[in-house]
Amino acid sequence: MIDPDVAVTFFFASVLLGLAPGPDNLFVLTQSAIHGRRAGFVVVLGLCTGLLVHTTAVALGVAALIQASSHAFTLLKLAGAGYLLWLAWKAFRASGESIELAEGRSLTLPQLYRRGIFMNVTNPKVSIFFLAFLPQFVTISDIPAVWQIVILGALFIVATLLVFGMISWLAGSLGERLGRSQAAQRILNRVAGTVFLLLAARLLVSARG
Repeated sequence: MIDPDVAVTFFFASVLLGLAPGPDNLFVLTQSAIHGRRAGFVVVLGLCTGLLVHTTAVALGVAALIQASSHAFTLLKLAGAGYLLWLAWKAFRASGESIELAEGRSLTLPQLYRRGIFMNVTNPKVSIFFLAFLPQFVTISDIPAVWQIVILGALFIVATLLVFGMISWLAGSLGERLGRSQAAQRILNRVAGTVFLLLAARLLVSARG
């Protein structure tokens, strides 16, 4: 077992990081406001699945390869930014209706789940953040460092589920009220499009660090 004091410290640090404004929680906020609480929570589950990928990458050393390879980092960065720009384009195209209604169909829960996974996995900064953050809490013990990282990653995912779940519930509740007004829905779509553009720009200018 990881030292309880280390685990508690890590968990609360993870909660605070989840509350700090960032690409993932802003993504959850906008998706929940537009598509509703249930859809927002499915997006959260997708993001947390992406965190499983990043945890595995750190444990296996793949994140170190991404940090060392400018080509791998750039490819992931471009894929993520391209996806965000596509979402921004869809949001700006939507009128006073919700984005799904403007397209003539509703997004299914599996589609929203995949959207969350793709958003998280294509952000190489997450792997690099994990590479820098998780090892700080690895201690000398009978548990191999790889398994300590896996446990810490699981704790981070639990903290993310709690924080992002709260964000999705609050934003979804607000979005459902505003969604009754076409003018308010139009504003929500424009705000979402702007957020996606800003996130794409932030990702494009990000360095490996």
